[in-house]
Amino acid sequence: MNPMARFDYTSMGFYTFDALCRPVTDLPPGGGTFFVDDFTLAVSGAAGSAAIVAAKHGLRVQAVGGVGNDLMGDWVLRRLGDFDVDIANMQRVDEMMTSSSIVTTRPDGARPALHKRGATAGFFVGDDALDRVTDTAIFHVGGVGLMDRMDQGRTAEVMAAARARGAITTLDVFAATAEDLAKIRPLLRHTDYFMPSEEEAMALSGLSDYGDIAAFLLDQGAGAVILTMGAEGAMYRDSGGRAFEMPAYRIDVVCTCGCGDCFNAGFATGLHLGMDVEDCVRMGQAAAALNATGLGSQAGVSSLAATLEFMKTTPTR
Repeated sequence: MNPMARFDYTSMGFYTFDALCRPVTDLPPGGGTFFVDDFTLAVSGAAGSAAIVAAKHGLRVQAVGGVGNDLMGDWVLRRLGDFDVDIANMQRVDEMMTSSSIVTTRPDGARPALHKRGATAGFFVGDDALDRVTDTAIFHVGGVGLMDRMDQGRTAEVMAAARARGAITTLDVFAATAEDLAKIRPLLRHTDYFMPSEEEAMALSGLSDYGDIAAFLLDQGAGAVILTMGAEGAMYRDSGGRAFEMPAYRIDVVCTCGCGDCFNAGFATGLHLGMDVEDCVRMGQAAAALNATGLGSQAGVSSLAATLEFMKTTPTR
């Protein structure tokens, strides 16, 4: 990790404008109306949630992605600025709207969503931006499969450049399918930590046994694989043979939107603090669990001190 880097954490990829409400059990028939208890707005996405959690934890954070020339894009950039996230490399993408979702949160925390694909597909890191984008201690990519222009080979080039400058690289995907493996495989040899959910990893690998899945992904070149498994906890395997499992924290779930993305930032916070990898995983789980206690990505995460206190005082399953 490069201690002289301009940024502690750079989060590149999927940024989305979310409107969330709860509880939702069904949509009203015809043109009817159902009333809900809670409603909020949030910057979300595999890169957006991670950027804000890392900033709340006190890291110097850079956002890299795309928004449209619309009101949702205005709000996303303003909200990132509220947390002092650097937005110099957040691009306004012409003729594309901001990636946006309506999230209907169930009473059990599940979050069926309606999503409009947008400017995440259109942003591109050119050579003129490469030096600043890769001037970071930790470089995170979140949202492979949605970054249409970057997914054509440019993401691998940017990750390689970040690694060449001494950055630790982390990678996450968005609702991966078997077809996405062709996009992800070239990235794994540039990835220190690959952190998919178990569902995404099963879809990518075509396998069902967690150990077999991790072995498959390690064989593709990843330095380490961390499967995030919700209430089942997390599983870690790396190319050096280290292996362990971590149980999940015991919490009352409000909304699970963005939990995996918040895990990524919590894990990066542990790396930033020089923690052992087991404590990094535990920090990731704490950020994810806190996220699930509020409505909207990052809602339950407030500060590094609060996350550390949560880790000390909250029992596991």
